[in-house]
Amino acid sequence: MAAPVFLHYTQDELNRNFDQRGWVPNALEVIGRYPEHSRATRRRLGHDPGVRYGPHPDEILDVFPAGVAPGPALVFVHGGAWKNFSKDDYSFVADAFVPAGVTTVVLNFSKLPAERLPTVVDQVHRGLRWVHEHAASLGIDPQRLYVAAHSSGAHLSACALQKGDIDFVRGVTLVSGPYFLEPVVLSHRAEYVQLDAPEVRELSPGLHPDRMPGPVQMLYAEHDTDEFRRQTEAFAASLDRAGTLSRLILCAGVNHFELMEAFKDPEHRLVTAIHEQMGTAA
Repeated sequence: MAAPVFLHYTQDELNRNFDQRGWVPNALEVIGRYPEHSRATRRRLGHDPGVRYGPHPDEILDVFPAGVAPGPALVFVHGGAWKNFSKDDYSFVADAFVPAGVTTVVLNFSKLPAERLPTVVDQVHRGLRWVHEHAASLGIDPQRLYVAAHSSGAHLSACALQKGDIDFVRGVTLVSGPYFLEPVVLSHRAEYVQLDAPEVRELSPGLHPDRMPGPVQMLYAEHDTDEFRRQTEAFAASLDRAGTLSRLILCAGVNHFELMEAFKDPEHRLVTAIHEQMGTAA
């Protein structure tokens, strides 16, 4: 019998827990709909594409204005195991927010291994600051800026928010993210998530709940991997002890990728929770 390499996981089990696509049978089908949804969103909604927020070619964002100025804004940070996708695959997030008067900003950033993880965290931090600093020209109320993020984007957002100097964010929604990197670098993802021991600790937001500005609401999928569910619950518990967790919501009947697709559905609990946090619920 193989020996555990982390908690109770053998190497094969740990690798499987960091393979969301292999965990469920319909992953490629659902992921394949993301760009289709997004192209339809860009045809339907006015937007400013490729707005530059920093010097790196990847440091751009799309703005989907709500046309109600100044109004609230949601900045979305996408997932993809730190190595996949771009802002163009996630325009559909705007579908459930722009019609409700919420300007939606979809952030782009570099991918691993082209850049290292600390660099990408800095990009997300810089992108959030840029949106706040340019709120007036974007039709955004700088006092009503919120963040939502999925999967590895939830990790990046948590790390960026923990860097400090970003207390203008009024609320955060973290969805199905990895928040502790020790098991990540023990898994097959170590092939491209290459960090030394101090970086693993520093970039594990679950170890630093006291640094996290609130309120934070966390959501996860019933059919996320076991380890992703464990990490969400552990981080939520530490945020609760720190006084910054507003709520933890388990979304029944969906997997990791279906929960991401739910961002386009104004009736889904994920979306209604974000609207409730922003005060934009119908």
